[in-house]
Amino acid sequence: MKKHTLFTLIAAIVASTPIVAQELPKPEPRQLEWQQLETTAFLHFTVNTFTGKEWGDGTESPQIFNPKDFDARKIVKTLKDTGFKMAIITAKHHDGFCLWPSKYTDHTVASSPWKNGKGDVVKEIADACQEYGIKFGFYLSPWDQHEEQYGTPSYNAFYKNQLRELLTNYGEVSEVWFDGAKGDNAKNMEYDFDGYWQLVRELQPKAVMFSDVGPDVRWVGNESGNAGETCWSTIDTVGMAPGKADPKYLNVGDPEGSLWIPAETDVSIRPGWFYHPEEDSKVKSGKQLVDLYYKSVGRNSLLLLNIPPNPKGLFAEQDVRSLHDFRSILDETFRENLAVGRVTKQLTDQKLTTYITLKEKQPLVWDFQKEIAFDRAMFQENIAEGQRNVTALMEYWDGKAWQQVDQFTTIGYKRLLRFPQIKTSRVRITVLEAKQPVQLAEVGFYKASPRE
Repeated sequence: MKKHTLFTLIAAIVASTPIVAQELPKPEPRQLEWQQLETTAFLHFTVNTFTGKEWGDGTESPQIFNPKDFDARKIVKTLKDTGFKMAIITAKHHDGFCLWPSKYTDHTVASSPWKNGKGDVVKEIADACQEYGIKFGFYLSPWDQHEEQYGTPSYNAFYKNQLRELLTNYGEVSEVWFDGAKGDNAKNMEYDFDGYWQLVRELQPKAVMFSDVGPDVRWVGNESGNAGETCWSTIDTVGMAPGKADPKYLNVGDPEGSLWIPAETDVSIRPGWFYHPEEDSKVKSGKQLVDLYYKSVGRNSLLLLNIPPNPKGLFAEQDVRSLHDFRSILDETFRENLAVGRVTKQLTDQKLTTYITLKEKQPLVWDFQKEIAFDRAMFQENIAEGQRNVTALMEYWDGKAWQQVDQFTTIGYKRLLRFPQIKTSRVRITVLEAKQPVQLAEVGFYKASPRE
């Protein structure tokens, strides 16, 4: 009798105790700000621009670097005009040539004929970014084929000295790119990534850092411009290191990952990363760039598009035309959100912090009162509180029954859907599976530009 009474009491206590949801990984403020930039630009520029190589070997003479018409203001203004929110310059690529006058090597612009050795590409880009109101970042390759210290313990100190120069002499830095790539011919070298990252945290605490596996931003796993159809901002990095991570894992992310490290989709506007005149006819069109936007930003990633300056030190005309077409097509498509005035106001106020909560298997219906036509849809979560949607269903009313538009997986920062035009007065969204109730922050219905 006593056992039964005790068991009954315990069962009652358990039944009345609320289940506490597992704490989800969440972004740091710098990661949240970074993701909302959506489109940023890479500027691959070095001695390779003059040799025609993709990877230099460190034996190139600084004398070949002479971009006589280099105009950082013109480059950055083009980026600003076409909607890019940050420029990342390759301050030092694998060849070891420095685009700034580093005190720690003579393999720099100071040894070149450009501006009689008085020039500083990094400074001019940083100053132009400040002038035009976009963010500034830099790429500093750990692999250095010119520096004799590479492959010895002293190289890490050399690298940190160069990193410190870039972090302290060029104003606010918003992203630091640590490329884990190196050739089969590279000397054995153990990079002190923890030390590199600590220095960035100390000197530029608002900057996000990229490597294959973070610590703030991860590689998307390919250079074709495609984030995974399912793309989680969370991963685990145990057993992984820059240059040694599984591309497929990075592309999709991990719904059970304990670390918030969102994917950055890096891709070039040309077949190569550096300018080659023979590729002038192979520049991606504005329409192709728009497709990349859907497959990166529209899949919970960020688009980092490389536009390499030519030997004159300017963007090629073909590239500039594509950039303007890209932005004008996007503007035409997303200028009018047909959801405004037809769905709850907090879902169209362009604020991720205002949202409605959707539980599993509880359909939400929007009645527009009159028929509208659209072929694009957009959903956003309040990712400040983590990523929650696993699978959702979008349907429309055809006058007689509900018809499926799309069943999709992750939303995260942004999910864009493309489908044949539908005309309807009602749309239904149903969360089929979620880690926790979904905090739906933004909704959009659009009519695509005829140029898409």
